[in-house]
Amino acid sequence: MATFLYRLGRLTFRRRRFALLIWVAILVAVGVGAASASKPAAKPFSIPGIEAQKALDLLEERSPDSGGGGATARIVFRAPDGQRIDAPQNRAGVEKTMGALRGTQEIADASDPFSAATLSADGRTAYATVDYLVGADLLKDSSRDILKGAVKQGQGAGLTVEVGGDALVAESSVGNGEIIGVGVAAVVLAITFGAMIAAGLPLLTAILGVGIGIAGITAVAGIFDLSESTSTLAMMIGLAVGIDYALFIVSRFRTELRLGREPEEAAGRAVGTAGSAVVFAGLTVVIALSGLAVVNIPVLTEMGLAAAFTVVIAVLVALTFVPALLGFAGKRIFGRKDRKRAAKHEAGLGHGHEKPNMGSRWARFVLRHPVAVLLFSVVGLGAVALPAASMNLGLPDDSAQPTSTTQRQAYDMLAESFGPGFNGPLMLVVDTAKSKDSPTAAEAVRRQVETLKGKGVASVGAVAFNDAGNLATIQVTPTTKPSDPKTETLVHDIRSTVKTADSANGSRTLVSGTPALNIDFSQKLNDALLPYLILVVGLAFLLLIAVFRSILVPLKAALGFLLSVAAALGSVVMVFQYGWLNELFGVEQTGPIMSMMPIFLIGVVFGLAMDYEVFLVTGMREAFVHGESPREAVVSGFKHGARVVTAAAIIMIAVFSGFIGATDSMIKMIGFGLAAAVFLDAFVVRMAVVPAVLALLGKSAWWLPKWLDRILPNVDVEGESLRKHIDARAAEKAGEEVPGPDLVKVP
Repeated sequence: MATFLYRLGRLTFRRRRFALLIWVAILVAVGVGAASASKPAAKPFSIPGIEAQKALDLLEERSPDSGGGGATARIVFRAPDGQRIDAPQNRAGVEKTMGALRGTQEIADASDPFSAATLSADGRTAYATVDYLVGADLLKDSSRDILKGAVKQGQGAGLTVEVGGDALVAESSVGNGEIIGVGVAAVVLAITFGAMIAAGLPLLTAILGVGIGIAGITAVAGIFDLSESTSTLAMMIGLAVGIDYALFIVSRFRTELRLGREPEEAAGRAVGTAGSAVVFAGLTVVIALSGLAVVNIPVLTEMGLAAAFTVVIAVLVALTFVPALLGFAGKRIFGRKDRKRAAKHEAGLGHGHEKPNMGSRWARFVLRHPVAVLLFSVVGLGAVALPAASMNLGLPDDSAQPTSTTQRQAYDMLAESFGPGFNGPLMLVVDTAKSKDSPTAAEAVRRQVETLKGKGVASVGAVAFNDAGNLATIQVTPTTKPSDPKTETLVHDIRSTVKTADSANGSRTLVSGTPALNIDFSQKLNDALLPYLILVVGLAFLLLIAVFRSILVPLKAALGFLLSVAAALGSVVMVFQYGWLNELFGVEQTGPIMSMMPIFLIGVVFGLAMDYEVFLVTGMREAFVHGESPREAVVSGFKHGARVVTAAAIIMIAVFSGFIGATDSMIKMIGFGLAAAVFLDAFVVRMAVVPAVLALLGKSAWWLPKWLDRILPNVDVEGESLRKHIDARAAEKAGEEVPGPDLVKVP
C-alpha cells in the first residue's frame, strides 16, 4: 500500500491542476445535487422493539385520532398573587387563550381547564392539555406559531402563561462555539507550523471534505428518507478528522523537505508513509461509526453511516487533494526562517547536531521512569472513572432546561401546584381484543394499579376506550418526578402487577408515557453497549494487528481507550449528575446522564483515539523496522509525532468545548464529554501510558506469532516496501548518475 500511495502522491503533485479541477467539479456536482434534491419526508422519532413504543404504535393503529403518540402541549395558567384562576377576569383570559387555538388542523383535542377541573388545590393555577395528531418532529411551524400567539393572548390578560411538553421546541443556542473552535484551530496550526500556508492548508481541505460530505448527504436525504439531524455528527467528525489527516501529511511533507528531498519526492513519501496511517486510522473511525447500526435505532444508524461517509471523503481528500495543494505551495510551506534552514540542508550544510524537541525530551523522561508514569496515569484515570459506576442514565426532561425557557417555567409551576410526578404521567394501553368482556378486563387492570397507591402512585385515572371498544387507556400519575430513580422502579412494579389482571381476563397491558419511553430507551442502549463494544473494538483490534504486526500493541491501545472513555464518563457524572463545578460549566440543573452518552462517546472517541494511536505508534514501528532499538524507536516516534498529535488534540478539544456554551443540556453534555475524552486519551493515555508500556515491554511489544505473521496481509504502514522500491529505482539509475537525496532511507 505504501508504494501505491507514494506513486499516487507524486502523481497528484505533478497533476495538481487536474486534481484541483476534479475536486472542484465534485464539490459543484454534489452542491447542485443538494440544491435540487427533494427534502426528506418528515418522520417521527421511533425506538423499535421497546414496550413503550409498542404501546404508542398500537394506539396509533387502533385509535389514530386520539392524539396518542403525537406532540403534546401543556398550557399552564397562573393568576396574579392573591387571586384565583377561576375569577371572572382571569377565566376570560384563559378562555381567550384556548379560543385562539381553534382552527388548528393538527390539533386532535384541547381540554378546557374549567370543564376538566384541572385546577390546583389553592385555585391559583390551572392547566390545559393540547394533543396533536402528529409527533413533535412532524408538527408544522404554523401550528407552533398559533400556540405561541395563543399564549400571548393570556399574557396580555394579566396571567402568567407558560407552555410545557414537546410541542414547542426549546430554543437552543450554541453561541459561537464552532467559529471559536475553527479560530483556535487556525492559531494552533500557525504555531505548530510557523507558516500561514501550512496552517491554512489543513483547514481548507477539511472544509472541502465536510462541504462535499454534507452536500452529498443532503443530495440523497430525500431518496433514503434521512432525518434532518443526520448531518450533525457528520459535520462534527468530518471537520475533526479532516484537519487531523491533512495535518499529519503536511507535517510529514515538511519533514521530508528538511531531509533534502525535492518537493515532488517529499510529497510522494509523505503520502506513502503518513498517508498509509491515514488510511487505517480512517478505517477504524468508519468501523466505529458504522457499528452504531447494531443499536437498531434508525436515527443513530443514519447518523453513524452519514458520518462514516464523511470520513471516507476526508481520507480521499487527504490522499489526493492535499498533495495537489502541496504542489502549489512547494517550499513555501515553510516560513521564511525555515526556508533558509532548508536551503542549508539542500546545500549539505544543515546535517549537524539537532536539538531534541519537547516530544523527544518527554519520551526520554518516560523511558527513565516507566513504572511511576504508568502507575500515576492509570491510578489517576481510575480515580476519575469511579463516578461512572454510579451513573444514572435517562433522557433529560424539561427540568433540565434553562430557567429562562417557557418549558422549564411550566414544569416548575406544575410540580409546585400538582406534585412532581404530574410532569411525567404514565399511560397504560390495554389491548382487550381477545378479552370476553373488555370493560371488565380494563377495569381489572385499573384496580390492580390502584393497589400501588402510596407505593409510588399518586393517582389513577378513569378508563377510556377507543371507538371500536377493543383498546383502553389509563393515565397513572407517579409521586416522583420523571427522572427520579423511584419512577423507574414504579414502571417495573406496574408492569409486574398488571400481569395478574391480564392473565385472568385475556388482556395485554403495555406501559408507555415519557418516563417509560426514557426507561426503555436507556435499557435498549445498555443492552446494545456490550455487543457494540465487542464488534467495534474487536474489528479494530484485528485491523491494528495487521497494521502494527503485533498482538500487545493493539491490546494496549484498546485497553487504554476503554480506560480513557471510562474516565470521560466519570467526568460527565461529576459535573452533570453530582453537580461538581457545575457553575463553572453553566449547568443549571443536575440530573440523569443522557442515555446515548456512553455509546455515543465510545463511537466518536474510539475513532479519534485510534487516529492518535496509529499516527504516534506507526512512527515508532517505522523506526523499529528500520533498525532502531525499541527504546530509541519510542523516542523517534515522539520526536516526529508528539507535536502534531498534540496540535490535533488541542484543536479537537477547542472544537468540542465550543458546545459547552450551548443552552441545551444535551448539547452541553456532549461537548463536555467529547472534550474531556479527547483530553484524557491524547494527553494521558497516548502521551504517558503508551510510551511507559512500550518501555516496559521492550522488543516483546512487537512480537507476533509466526503462523499469524504468515496469514496476515502485509499492509506495510511503516513503508518498508516503499524504501525497497526507492532503493531499487535508485540502483537502476546508479550507472547513469550519482545518487542524490532520493537514496536517503525513509527516516
